[in-house]
Amino acid sequence: MESGTSYPKDKINILLLEGVHPQALKLFRNHGYTSIEVLKGSLPEEELIAKIKNVHLIGIRSKTQLSATVLSKAEKLLAAGAFCIGTNQIAMGEATSNGVAVFNSPYSNTRSVAEMVIGHCINLARRIPEKNAAAHTGVWDKSSTGCNEVRGKVLGIVGYGHIGSQVSVLAESIGMKVIFYDVEPKLSLGNAVKSNSLDQLLRASDVVTLHVPGGEQTRKLMDLTRLKKMKKGSILINLSRGDVVDLKALKKMIEKGHISGAGIDVFENEPKGNTDPFACELQGMTNVILTPHIGGSTMEAQENIGLDVAGKLISFLETGSSTGSLSVPALSLPVQQNAHRLLHIHKNVPGVLSEINGILSKLKVNILGQYLKTNTDIGYVVVDVDKRTSSKALSELKKVKHTIKVRQLY
Repeated sequence: MESGTSYPKDKINILLLEGVHPQALKLFRNHGYTSIEVLKGSLPEEELIAKIKNVHLIGIRSKTQLSATVLSKAEKLLAAGAFCIGTNQIAMGEATSNGVAVFNSPYSNTRSVAEMVIGHCINLARRIPEKNAAAHTGVWDKSSTGCNEVRGKVLGIVGYGHIGSQVSVLAESIGMKVIFYDVEPKLSLGNAVKSNSLDQLLRASDVVTLHVPGGEQTRKLMDLTRLKKMKKGSILINLSRGDVVDLKALKKMIEKGHISGAGIDVFENEPKGNTDPFACELQGMTNVILTPHIGGSTMEAQENIGLDVAGKLISFLETGSSTGSLSVPALSLPVQQNAHRLLHIHKNVPGVLSEINGILSKLKVNILGQYLKTNTDIGYVVVDVDKRTSSKALSELKKVKHTIKVRQLY
């Protein structure tokens, strides 16, 4: 390896927390990375600050908090991988301003969540939770009253994104009629029919399943008013976000018999760990399935997430490709065989690209390719240059005004 290019792999420090799937560790090792520390749990802020000072790549799940304070101390950090769906645990503003590429895996558990929804549809329609509870206490409740097939029933999907559309396909395969509502235009799959409004969907559905993002627009989306609009005897399933359903209102509608059952996997206030207590308004209710946020928690999903996020981190480190990044502007880059690759992350202000090109021109650098992408806060310039380029190029680019990070590859 030529002097000044691509930091040696054995010098890249990687920290993996919270039991990231072993396939991620295997992938890093297969790519030649050896300085890897793996911890089963998360770390409190002070310990994390001490650890992260010399870390180049960090992998976390949902419990580790990469706060602004933590990121401000991560002087060598190039990228962070959230081996999960969301990134609420990461101070994205600080990561962006520090030029730290943040990756997650938003679609790797789609199938796992969709299968759980279908399971809930069948179990709740057949009143399995209360039959199961009765059998465990020695009661033989063989009555078919209130127990139904899902074939021919209407499934209303609120949010027709990756998970909602996957649920749609599976539901049709078992004979359900599918309608959906989304605030954005979406093409239907199979025979699914779009509803003109959420209220229209609620009135027509035997089962309603929610697949919407969090935020003010969806907070308490299913309040008492909307729950009353659901068809009498219908079922509600929520595997999306904990604040989307007003659980007190839902309890009231179940007690009145207006809603016959519910499957809830996410909660507004969830325990931080498995040993912490959990309390919910719906505990003890018949025909209600409560699960501890495990919609995407299957071995297959965790393996897919591990491979997906680790692959993105490795690609960013080795090629500069930022596809899928939520902080550094996303660039999909070709691999150059006979070139040095210069990576420049900077504040998004006018004149930076001109200054970079001026420096390269002054050094008589032969540019083989140049790529630029910006977001509101930062810009990302990648320049492929002739291998005979002066070693001064890297040091000169570090002097460009508003520079955040500079690397050289190959």
